Amino acid sequence: MLDIVVPVLNRPQNAQPLVDSIRAHTTVDHYIWFVCSPGDDDEIAACNASDADVVAVATHPAGPGDYAKKINAIFRSSTLPFIFTAADDVTFTPGWDVEILKVAERTGAGMVGSNDQANPLVMRGRHSTHSLFSRAYIDSVGGTFFDGPGIVYADCYDHQWIDSEAVRAAMDRGQWAFAMNSVVAHHHPIYDRTVAYDDTYRKALGDASADKRLYVERLKEWSASRR
Repeated sequence: MLDIVVPVLNRPQNAQPLVDSIRAHTTVDHYIWFVCSPGDDDEIAACNASDADVVAVATHPAGPGDYAKKINAIFRSSTLPFIFTAADDVTFTPGWDVEILKVAERTGAGMVGSNDQANPLVMRGRHSTHSLFSRAYIDSVGGTFFDGPGIVYADCYDHQWIDSEAVRAAMDRGQWAFAMNSVVAHHHPIYDRTVAYDDTYRKALGDASADKRLYVERLKEWSASRR
């Protein structure tokens, strides 16, 4: 069984289509969690009207670190052996769940990346934007450089580079694997010109340079700590 966790913000029109995509193409037992922001009333209503299993409302405002905070909160609230970190601008495809769990079982990796068919690094199997984490891995060491057990993503970033830190940490620990045949297509305007930028994308992109500088600093400290 796995939890599919979807942090959302101000895209109520995406709620039901995403749930339909998950239900149509997920064969293993699963729970769909939407994690909304306080005051995002249209989104909350749309998520409640959908066929999701749980609709949670975060206790923090939709500020810096929002996505990571939402993922971490649901990890603490759930008990299933795997958590998949999703978004509301993806499409699940047939066999995605079987393939990613197959790789997790075969390799024993604590973090397994899915194929988003968009990011060039992902397409080379060296990165992941939407990933499967095992509870055993997160409970043991956590998914970040320094935050310890129970934390999936570092919430010190505005939004970007959290997945880069998680992938690098998993690689360095020998806990990374990639499931090329697990396709969870990402419809992001950087890669898909048919998708328009909205306020949520603009918020997520934010000051990318600041997040990159923070990642470089944390990576340098992380690398030094492992010598």
